[in-house]
Amino acid sequence: MLPATPSLGIADSLLVSAGRMLGLPEDLVEILRHPKRELTVSIPVKMDSGTYRVFTGYRVHHNIARGPAKGGLRFHPQVTPEEIRELAALMTWKCAVVNIPYGGAKGGVVCDPSVMSKGEIERLTRRFVSELSIILGPDRDIPAPDVNTSEQVMAWILDTYSMTVGHSMLGVVTGKPIAVGGSLGRREATSRGVFSALHEAMAEVFPGKPAGEIRVAIQGFGNVGSNLARILHEEGFRLIALSDVHGGIRSDSGIDVPAALDYSASGGSIAGMPGCEEIDNQQLLAGPCDILVPAALGGQITERNARHVQAKLVVEAANAPITVEADEILRSRGVVVIPDILANAGGVVVSYFEWVQGLASYFWTEQMVNSRLEEIMRGAYCSVRNIADTQRCDLRTAAYLLAVGRVAEATRVRGIFP
Repeated sequence: MLPATPSLGIADSLLVSAGRMLGLPEDLVEILRHPKRELTVSIPVKMDSGTYRVFTGYRVHHNIARGPAKGGLRFHPQVTPEEIRELAALMTWKCAVVNIPYGGAKGGVVCDPSVMSKGEIERLTRRFVSELSIILGPDRDIPAPDVNTSEQVMAWILDTYSMTVGHSMLGVVTGKPIAVGGSLGRREATSRGVFSALHEAMAEVFPGKPAGEIRVAIQGFGNVGSNLARILHEEGFRLIALSDVHGGIRSDSGIDVPAALDYSASGGSIAGMPGCEEIDNQQLLAGPCDILVPAALGGQITERNARHVQAKLVVEAANAPITVEADEILRSRGVVVIPDILANAGGVVVSYFEWVQGLASYFWTEQMVNSRLEEIMRGAYCSVRNIADTQRCDLRTAAYLLAVGRVAEATRVRGIFP
């Protein structure tokens, strides 16, 4: 088992602060700080060489007061129990801020998929799910894709769990391929949610300024970053900087986004695209722009580079891309930050839609999915904005006041057994 001490990251500090502002009893805040349950498993996998290698996996349920645990699974060499615990807490608040009936979870395996074959990744996934089966289920814990996990990985999870219980269980995982119960619109859901939040904030931060005059930089060109770039391009925004793990590009006159998507798809990276200036990720974060979207891993904007951020609006498409210290610096400089628990909640909203569709065996059109996603995201942003105006606080604090208040109320009315 993982240590019982809660993470001291930004989610924990904001929970304590929100609890104080809401006037919650200290013992209730202490309950909300601690994960409900944590599981560490060993995963022996037969490699293509014929030898066995043992990997370590984690799954954390942070809170289930408002519904079953929900959260992604990531495969990455830098996965740590502390990171998984922090991300599980973020999922609790993310689900609460958009008011869907889930609690927060997260999971991960310490591995490097880039040096593993498809067969090795499949065997790793299936053994990991087998080890987690004691806590998984459509009414207990519903995983989803995250860093380095795909629709195919979700299909293996579905099949492994279904074989374990003896019948197909479409609601056990979301982010699946359409052929096995996935939802239309799921692949672009996080990006569409980010756009909805960004669009709502734009009128406040850049009143009267047309989209074509707003310069946007996106760090991260995976599923979220690339789809967001496409959506922003279609809506008339000027994309001036893009980057991925290999490097980045910049063009102050505007990047040809369709060409960038083709270039990245053909070569596996955005770096080196002809006709653009080559930059690194730090140059992207500190470069001139109006809107900055961190859509890569966490901890990208720190106290070392926060003072160099030139954007007026930062939209957290990634989970926890801004450290506690950096957040304070940005706030003191008047930079508006749309927090991750609001900005990137589109993925879990459509995961909820997929779960509902799977349980009912009734599937929606993509137009229905996108329309309902936009309705929820815009409503959540307006709720957070109203709290920020009333309490005279920033959007992150307001989002936590909304989310923590909802989870605290659910905990209070349910009571503590026994």
